[in-house]
Amino acid sequence: MRDEINLRAYGKINLGLDVTGKRPDGYHEVRMVMQNVSLYDSVRIGMRRAPGIGVRTNLPFLPTGSDNLVHRAAKLLMDEFGIEEGISISLYKKIPVAAGMAGGSSDAAAVLVGMNRMFRLGLSKKKLMERGVKLGADVPYCIMRGTALAEGIGERLTPLPSMPECVLLLAKPPVSVSTRFVYGNLKADSLPSHPDIDGILGGLERRDLAGIASCLGNVLETVTIPAYPMIQEIKDQMKEAGALAALMSGSGPTVFGIFTEREKAMGAERRIRDGGLARQIYMVRPFHVDGRNRR
Repeated sequence: MRDEINLRAYGKINLGLDVTGKRPDGYHEVRMVMQNVSLYDSVRIGMRRAPGIGVRTNLPFLPTGSDNLVHRAAKLLMDEFGIEEGISISLYKKIPVAAGMAGGSSDAAAVLVGMNRMFRLGLSKKKLMERGVKLGADVPYCIMRGTALAEGIGERLTPLPSMPECVLLLAKPPVSVSTRFVYGNLKADSLPSHPDIDGILGGLERRDLAGIASCLGNVLETVTIPAYPMIQEIKDQMKEAGALAALMSGSGPTVFGIFTEREKAMGAERRIRDGGLARQIYMVRPFHVDGRNRR
């Protein structure tokens, strides 16, 4: 058993997000292309003398008790495996909160992975993913990571070829969006159009960045953009600065732009900052799961 473990919890964007219907239990059936980015939270899990779970974070407004997803992730494994030792979780957040980038889900996934290693529980990635879905639909993907097609409520995952190298500009406007509000107001049975998910899959197979960019789409924009028009303004600024495409991630409000040149991304960043549209802006790259990267 290890006394301490440090992990990286990577954020994600959606290259495509389609909703194909609503289930009797209230959940929506989705078809999404998920992509990790190089922006990450740092998660440290350590032993402590006091029993139970202690959580600390660099953001004072985040809960540290059972309302925090990392606390719930730790408790899930502690209860199942009868772990009696106390643990402390230190969470240093860089992924914007309530931003459509699965930051909380990624943090929870890192805790499941870390505790599995720390206490030598012997759970495979598949077994961890089965437990992760109890915490949230994005958690299994955040355990798997990389580029993936997500179906069902997001828990049915198919690995995909990696996104080609590019510059990704992320911009979160100064609003927080409730995922419940967005899905609650989505008219899933009367959407005006659907994104070309198969076109994105084909672009990934061909490693065709322009082809991928031409097929981006997110049906949740039909709810979030009317409620927060600055999302569209950010998209427009990115495109005018030379982005191949720009799209809202998840339920928003974060917007990402795909650029082939860093200078154009820097120009878009200046326009967005000067216009007061966002303060949280990050220039990142696609995160690939291979020997060069680490959790």
